[in-house]
Amino acid sequence: MRLVVAITGASGAIYGIRILQMLSALGVETHLITSKHALLTLTTETDWTPDALRSLATHVHPVGDVGSAIASGSFQHDGMIIAPCSVKTLSGVANCYADNLVTRAADVTLKERRRLVLVFRETPLHVGHLRLLTQAAEMGATVFPPVPAFYHEPKIIDDLIDQTAGRVLDQFGLDAAVARWEGMRPLKQVVDEQGATEQILTDDPANG
Repeated sequence: MRLVVAITGASGAIYGIRILQMLSALGVETHLITSKHALLTLTTETDWTPDALRSLATHVHPVGDVGSAIASGSFQHDGMIIAPCSVKTLSGVANCYADNLVTRAADVTLKERRRLVLVFRETPLHVGHLRLLTQAAEMGATVFPPVPAFYHEPKIIDDLIDQTAGRVLDQFGLDAAVARWEGMRPLKQVVDEQGATEQILTDDPANG
């Protein structure tokens, strides 16, 4: 498998890092693009250097190289991930404004009917953001906000990051062996204020 991975300047560079690490462990060929602001965010939020980040990828493409192989629909790949995806990049994708290699490669991915996953990292959202997200989804992109799950009882921040990164890879049929929902426990007991145990979930559908 071959995937294009872009990291932009939104907060959450660690998502792109972890996705690259997982893809490398799975033997997936990766083509990395980093925006100028992505590298600034990287060094602000993490201990990673730009060179260390690039070492995770199979191939690295300069963000200004719109003549790169991945800028063409004739370049065969299995999809693209933008993690994290900034508002600026979302706007470029939604409006087909391909002024750099990230947005050009994303536009090519969509026009060739390949999967494009946008790990959009912004909150709260105003109506302009919502319209852009809707527009991108209507064009075929998968909008994937990095919303943490808690059913796997995470103990450290890495548990949250790994679960989100693994779920992104699920979009491409890749199993990174992340924690998965296994259904509600059939019976759970809690201790009430008096120290007695109370059955709060039963097999009785009437209990909702």
